[in-house]
Amino acid sequence: MKATGIVRRIDDLGRVVIPKEIRRTMRIREGDPLEIFTEKDGEVIFKKYSPIGELGEFAITYAETLSKTTGKGTLITDRDNIIAVSGLPKKELLERRVSSDVESVMNDKQAFRSNTGDGIAVAEGVDKYNAGVVVPIVSEGDTIGSVIFVMNEGERAGEVETKLAESAAGFLGRHMEG
Repeated sequence: MKATGIVRRIDDLGRVVIPKEIRRTMRIREGDPLEIFTEKDGEVIFKKYSPIGELGEFAITYAETLSKTTGKGTLITDRDNIIAVSGLPKKELLERRVSSDVESVMNDKQAFRSNTGDGIAVAEGVDKYNAGVVVPIVSEGDTIGSVIFVMNEGERAGEVETKLAESAAGFLGRHMEG
């Protein structure tokens, strides 16, 4: 844990303001759920809650199935990080922060498909892998992650990959609701 040097007081309603700089750095947006942890020594820790992160092994198995079916590298993300990788090196991508382009697709709640053969970067600081298809996972009206197919350089994403990603994202979104 890293000290920020910032001190805030609790108001009369028990609230504390998380400084804008920290919210921006940690990508905490208004309405984002935060999980609260406590330690015996008095520490209170706020952690961004990832509903899709609860899928854990299920998301990994789903990504593996999609990758085997399509022959494409497959990623499943929560709002911030890649949580499942199949068909690509896990070391390079697992738990990496999603790129700002993938984040924009999730914010827009619209599927992205590269028709030109050059997709968008999948993770911050990793230019090696580009998404040919990105479909937001929406649960109860909120985007909670995405399904991504990584295409080889110059390869165009087809209708099949798009429909599979849409089906997977729809299934995962409904799975989180129920």
